[in-house]
Amino acid sequence: MIFACAEDCASLKSDLSASLSVNRLQPPATVLAIASQLERAGYETWCVGGAIRDALLGHPHLDWDLATSATPEQMRVVFGPRRTIPVGVEFGTVGVLDRDGKMHEVTTFRRDVKTDGRHAVVEFGASLEDDLARRDFTINAIAFSPETGELRDPFGGQDDIERRLVRAVGDPEARMREDRLRALRAIRFAARFDFAIDDATRRAIDSSAPLLGRLSRERVKQELDKTMEQVRQPSVALEIWRSSGAFASLIPQLASVDPKALGVPNCLAMPGDVSRPARRSLRFAGLLASLTTKEVTAVMSSLKASRVEIQLVEGLVDKWRRYGGEMSRALTARVPSDGEVRRWVARIGRVDIGSFMRLADALWMVARENQQQAPGAAEVRGLYRRMRTVAMRDPIDIGSLAVDGDDLRRAGIPAGRSLGMILRTLLDIVIDDPTKNTAEFLLTEAQRQHEQRGDSQET
Repeated sequence: MIFACAEDCASLKSDLSASLSVNRLQPPATVLAIASQLERAGYETWCVGGAIRDALLGHPHLDWDLATSATPEQMRVVFGPRRTIPVGVEFGTVGVLDRDGKMHEVTTFRRDVKTDGRHAVVEFGASLEDDLARRDFTINAIAFSPETGELRDPFGGQDDIERRLVRAVGDPEARMREDRLRALRAIRFAARFDFAIDDATRRAIDSSAPLLGRLSRERVKQELDKTMEQVRQPSVALEIWRSSGAFASLIPQLASVDPKALGVPNCLAMPGDVSRPARRSLRFAGLLASLTTKEVTAVMSSLKASRVEIQLVEGLVDKWRRYGGEMSRALTARVPSDGEVRRWVARIGRVDIGSFMRLADALWMVARENQQQAPGAAEVRGLYRRMRTVAMRDPIDIGSLAVDGDDLRRAGIPAGRSLGMILRTLLDIVIDDPTKNTAEFLLTEAQRQHEQRGDSQET
């Protein structure tokens, strides 16, 4: 009787868990309307993909994709040409606009006929089961019928969600051969959801690593972007990139980097699913901060990053390498003078101090965690407050001086290299003592500098 009760309780618990999972699956009304229209036209339609996985995990889910027995041409007939966009008809995908004008991807059931590790040739006319069988991981191979409420899970994806496991559908080696990007996706999913990677799937990732160089740079960059945007602790994913050999194939500059350096992005704010490019770029700067400026440029260029992002990441790392050590030594030894703080702001730039200090704070935090000498959190916060005040209040660039080149020329100082050097000297004086930023003092000092330079040249 006791054993029977235990079995009944386990069964009841399982049924309750399944019921709770299904209750989490609540597609938006606009998605339901698209599915209903296809069903009424006689085409089987299911919700598939990441939204199902995220809903079962209790995570926010924004994009609901649909799979259907309708071909792209049949979808155009059902919804009309004004509501359909041929986003990938060769792969069976049509964008369908809902009543609010938002596009939803609807894809014909398909099976892979041939793949080369990057691209697949697909065949339509498959069943839902065929369509789910071609997907990468069991947690992504679950379908939900908005019409009947049925959950179709032929590969045990719900169990793997319960077990917190990333596992390939079917033969892991075959899944990786079909699309080498799946190795990187498995790593990202494991890090994002704090899942383990199934042993056989991890072996397939490791064996796939030497072949990852066949992937386009754009696809690799997109995967790294998603890691930086979606994963709270990117170092979990980045360490697997290192240990599996993915870095050796894709970003050799990071293959032998100190594993501690991979933890820097963890200390920088996560951009979130709504992409914030500046935060993502800051995480890239944290990842690459141990490299030389030239290596940073090479890495970001090889990943086909935008020119704006390359300049942002390169600039931050370059400034860190130039001034980070000096700032660290000063902060750990004493309270920096006002002049030092103004000079740091002048070198870094008013608009960049926020990003620079976030990067510096992350690097110093990782150093402290590894028992290395670095400024304390309170000292860093105090410096940042002082730097913000300086940036808003004090003259720290030539444009802030009470005189300009025209004023000096009117005072009899000829245009040329000497005039520029005098202006820079005046700026140094004002950075040390902002009270000297008056036209009277600066013109007098400029005359003195000019005469001194003239005497020096004559001598």
